[in-house]
Amino acid sequence: MSNSPIGIFDSGVGGTSIWKEIHQLLPHEDTVYLADSQNAPYGPKGKERITELSIKNTELLLKKGCKLIVVACNTATTNSIQYLRENYNVPFIGIEPAIKPAALQTKSNTIGILATIGTLSSELFHKTSDLYANGVKIIEQVGEGLVPLIENGQIESPEMDKLLEKYLQPMLAAEIDYLVLGCSHYPYLIPKLKTFLPKHIQIIDSGIAVARQTEAVLNQYELLNTSQELGTCTFYSNGNIDILNDIIQYEFPATKLKF
Repeated sequence: MSNSPIGIFDSGVGGTSIWKEIHQLLPHEDTVYLADSQNAPYGPKGKERITELSIKNTELLLKKGCKLIVVACNTATTNSIQYLRENYNVPFIGIEPAIKPAALQTKSNTIGILATIGTLSSELFHKTSDLYANGVKIIEQVGEGLVPLIENGQIESPEMDKLLEKYLQPMLAAEIDYLVLGCSHYPYLIPKLKTFLPKHIQIIDSGIAVARQTEAVLNQYELLNTSQELGTCTFYSNGNIDILNDIIQYEFPATKLKF
């Protein structure tokens, strides 16, 4: 199965921020990316519905012959990855907010997290926070409305500016020194976020850590592709394929892409 592709799914285009890190670290791996944009965002949906969507995405990727599946969505990970691991016979890689590094490195003892309601209200998120951030003040902010704007290609819009200013203000007032991005869509906001944040505030996302974990698990199961050819990257979406295409083509104009 080492020549089989890595499967990646998200509630939309945001998980391409995870795909990008995986592709950069493992350029010889074939990948299949699934954007469930029609159902984005997953955040406001309940645990049962999120798990249903995650099952649907998983089964589609398995039909494509994927040897490993990356759940490139914080909300899907925190609500459904345990079920997926218990019911499917392939390795799963999840994505969680990077609370641990922020909590270990903070000097102000106060960190911010920008995430969906589905992530912030999940049992897994609270377990992670209790385990790694005991004694650290966490300013939680639901990023309501951000995902639809990103999905519609409106990062550079007055609506986005208004939301970010509103969501960051309580964090700035609390004097955070780390901002954790708890949604795979949000790394595409980093250039915009930097215009609102003082230079000393560090922004952390989970992309590189997920890519490294993917490599480690492939090694563990002896599934690494040993081919020296550049992998083929295939993308599926039930939403606006043009926005997905624009993001990928901009980031990797020389990569072999199939839509």
